[in-house]
Amino acid sequence: MGYKVAIAGATGNVGREMLNILAERAFPVSEVVPLASSRSIGQEVSFGDKTLKVKALENYDFSDTDICLMSAGGEVSKAWSPRIGAQGCVVIDNSSAWRYDADVPLIVPEVNAEAVRGFSKKNIIANPNCSTAQLVVALKPLHDAFGIKRVVVSTYQSVSGAGKDGMDELFDQTRSIFSATDLKQKKFTKRIAFNVIPHIDVFMEDGFTKEEWKMTVETKKILDPKIKLTATCVRVPVFIGHSEAVNIECEKPITADEARDILRSAPGILVIDKRENGGYITPHEAAGEDATYISRIREDITVENGLAFWCVSDNLRKGAALNAVQIAECLMNRGLLKPKAKAA
Repeated sequence: MGYKVAIAGATGNVGREMLNILAERAFPVSEVVPLASSRSIGQEVSFGDKTLKVKALENYDFSDTDICLMSAGGEVSKAWSPRIGAQGCVVIDNSSAWRYDADVPLIVPEVNAEAVRGFSKKNIIANPNCSTAQLVVALKPLHDAFGIKRVVVSTYQSVSGAGKDGMDELFDQTRSIFSATDLKQKKFTKRIAFNVIPHIDVFMEDGFTKEEWKMTVETKKILDPKIKLTATCVRVPVFIGHSEAVNIECEKPITADEARDILRSAPGILVIDKRENGGYITPHEAAGEDATYISRIREDITVENGLAFWCVSDNLRKGAALNAVQIAECLMNRGLLKPKAKAA
């Protein structure tokens, strides 16, 4: 038995990564259908050793499709996900369109896989924000053991979080600097090459950005509504991989050694924590990897029961494409979704 899987937004960075991960993890498919806007009809994308031609989302009939991995942006998802779900196809959406809907589960499989059962209300499951996904993977085992009360997190987010345009802008600006040609600025509010920008998404009335708000609200929904969280989100001149400096305050006493042992045994986490030069992970090393890496684990003596650590993950994988495929695996492994048709 195989599942018929559609990828909406298949020509984008995350869509292509979804195709790669489906193939890498040998997800049982009967057919994979890449979808995008009508202007991309006929464009070719890769799925394992196969080359597939893109079809138009607006003309596609989902009635015989089991799963749609949606990575076409919030507006497209708002318009199409309910229609797709109404045809009996489960949408796993990577945008922010459905994350805060009470009838749509927001899932990180290592953290709250059981909540996936709520998908049947709308046939939609939401993927969290990329910076939230890796954070809650790291927080979950510590929260279970020590009871996290408060989180202070500063993110260092790569330009791929802003899509292909963000990556192109960093590349073009870097080239312009070295060739002494005019530097063009379109995607970001300030120059990104050899710079950092403390601004991701739009500003809200309280002075926080929407990216920072997302991390707060999503962590509460996924992990625990009682956790207090404050975030500062920064765009950095890195192509792939988000990094986070995290401080937590717990209800119970916590030591660095205890935290290290617990994190080492937690799903989805690799601890690389040597107190020596290079004994930590950077986004360059995390790119292309599935794990959430934890380094620099140490006690924070400025608060009672405090801990500080460094967290790095590939935002295109765990922050988006990998998490979506893992959600599909949750549905399959729990017997919550049966293929509509037998594999050919």
